[in-house]
Amino acid sequence: MSLEEARSLAGAIRTEIAKAIVGQDETVEHLLIALIAQGHVLLEGPPGTAKTFLAQSFAAATGLEFGRIQFTPDLLPGDILGSNLFNFQTSQFTLTRGPIFRELLLADEINRTPPKTQAALLEAMQERRVTLDGESHALSPRFMVVATQNPIENQGVYPLPEAQLDRFLFKLLVPYPSAEEEAKIVTRFGTRSGPPKAGDFGVSMVADAAAISAAQEAVKTVTLAEEVVAYIVALVRATRGNPDIANGASPRAAVLLANAARARAALHGRDYVLPDDVKALAVSTLRHRLVLSPAAEIEGRQIEQLVTGLIEQTEAPK
Repeated sequence: MSLEEARSLAGAIRTEIAKAIVGQDETVEHLLIALIAQGHVLLEGPPGTAKTFLAQSFAAATGLEFGRIQFTPDLLPGDILGSNLFNFQTSQFTLTRGPIFRELLLADEINRTPPKTQAALLEAMQERRVTLDGESHALSPRFMVVATQNPIENQGVYPLPEAQLDRFLFKLLVPYPSAEEEAKIVTRFGTRSGPPKAGDFGVSMVADAAAISAAQEAVKTVTLAEEVVAYIVALVRATRGNPDIANGASPRAAVLLANAARARAALHGRDYVLPDDVKALAVSTLRHRLVLSPAAEIEGRQIEQLVTGLIEQTEAPK
């Protein structure tokens, strides 16, 4: 697949999703980048902002096998991964695969389950495989986790540990829609009853496994110049020397930012990365990897403001 074909494919997917989803263009763009860069996405927003429906529509347009897990405090790792059950008829153990064996896994309200169960996703997200009773089972190369969490409630939730957050390529904040967008939402959905389905709005599959794999291969042809590499490294290292940031970003963050920038360039039909690609993705790539210092928290500083400031202070190549 050429880069221009990858750009056309991304445009077709956006068009299909727009049949069901009003607005959220930036979120859809990041989901496409994460899919091509083989990363995972954490969506944070209040209830009723179509996070789940967006994931369903995205899976329908891209042809990814969709699975959903509703995380609860009593969920166990085996409920996600599956287990080997003894079959008395054959006197053998039979593997019962859990819902993680999908291509797009919606981890709904991931912060409502204890860390032990959250950690069941770590190996799958990092290595795209699952180990059950000492035996490894490969997941699809297109395996992608889209997790959601509600920032409003703080009762009965378990904040994601840093190691878990670091596995997500992006953390995206899903805001309330504008007045115009909300009017379109009411017009589109207000005359219907029951849960919405992507197919009801004409969302059809415009990509298959071969097309997505070809697009992922096309990204490898995108050039990352030494000047851009130096810019990424300087930006990430700047997070470690800022007095308002207690814990800065790791080298993994720099690598993932570079991968995401290459995917963004590919989806825009370019075979080279621009500093603007890095700037466009820096906040969503770094916001969940940084921890504010106690003084910055007391002052009410925001991570997004600090990252934006670092982008402005770090000299970009011409």
